[in-house]
Amino acid sequence: AAPAPGRARSVVLMWMDGGPSHKDTWDLKPDSRGAGEFKPIATSATGIQISEHLPKLARAMHHGVVVRGMSTPEGAHPRAKYNLHTGYREGQGGLTYPSIGSIVACEKGRPEASVPAFVSIGARSYGSGFLGPKYQPLMVQDASRGVEDLRASIGDSQFGRRMGLLDEMERAFHGEYRASVITDHQTTYQRAVRLMQSRESRAFDITQEPAANKAKYGTGRFAEGVLMARRLVEAGVPFVEVGLGGWDTHQDNFSRVRNLSGQVDNAVSALIDDLKERGLLDTTLVVWMGEFGRTPNINNRGANPGRDHYPRAWSLAMWGGGIAGGRVVGRTDREGATVEDGKVGTADFLATVCELTGIDYNRKNETPTGRPVAIVDKAKPFTRLIV
Repeated sequence: AAPAPGRARSVVLMWMDGGPSHKDTWDLKPDSRGAGEFKPIATSATGIQISEHLPKLARAMHHGVVVRGMSTPEGAHPRAKYNLHTGYREGQGGLTYPSIGSIVACEKGRPEASVPAFVSIGARSYGSGFLGPKYQPLMVQDASRGVEDLRASIGDSQFGRRMGLLDEMERAFHGEYRASVITDHQTTYQRAVRLMQSRESRAFDITQEPAANKAKYGTGRFAEGVLMARRLVEAGVPFVEVGLGGWDTHQDNFSRVRNLSGQVDNAVSALIDDLKERGLLDTTLVVWMGEFGRTPNINNRGANPGRDHYPRAWSLAMWGGGIAGGRVVGRTDREGATVEDGKVGTADFLATVCELTGIDYNRKNETPTGRPVAIVDKAKPFTRLIV
């Protein structure tokens, strides 16, 4: 039987830049040779254990799914990030492919909406590729500062006259030269003006959030970014990406992962609680992932050893979006080195995200030259296992 129609209207991607260690977060192997320093703890989902440094998320695990069967082809940061964001390998077919954020923006965004369909907070995200500037992300570097220059420092009438003059000049230029770059420029300006004049732009101002609720998310840029993500979901933004760097733990793995896990635990658990309280968790898919995992063994680099890149077997986690929580997809061996059952590739995962959001991943988009390209190619989604 086909899976039920996707219920998620929004996706929040928590991008863990650098590649988190699966053996120190979601797939601990306390009896393995490279077990490390952390201990597993029980969660609210029977039979699922995760790191002791994720206690709040442990209490929310009945809402979530841990995918322990991730196995992907790229072990270098730039290529792996591209692959996990787009579903394609860099250079494949001579195209620049759209990211999952731009795909969701294209498929789920409302043309009349005043807020962008794709917002990236504190992360160097991947953009719209051949889909064009309409589906590019709005980049917010620091959530505490919101979108700078969002409100013009001139009166509405003067602002309108200036925009009218700009539009007149561009129409004349485009009429003479017919350059596609003019259309791209107009699209960008139109998006900016629509946002500047909208009431929904207040979603970017986290200073309006009650202090007590803001405190639940913790402190720092990641916490503020996750809080902004919740406000944007409430405003109807279909895709938000929030970045947290520092996971490239070749050295000093355990103290760094402990610190990063604390940030994740506070902010992501608060997001899940807030979405649940507001009736939005069932229609918001929250994804926690990086570009790969880390080696099951601990390296011997100096006094502060770490773990190296490892795409062969790793984990990610998901909550909400209509999934039946308390599930695990995939199983690794005793060492956390190989996927023994339920292997999930990049395309399989992204196709699952598409199905959860009601997107036909087999549908083809056309490049500017008319070449049809599947949203996700040659995938086996695991949607049936989690809905």
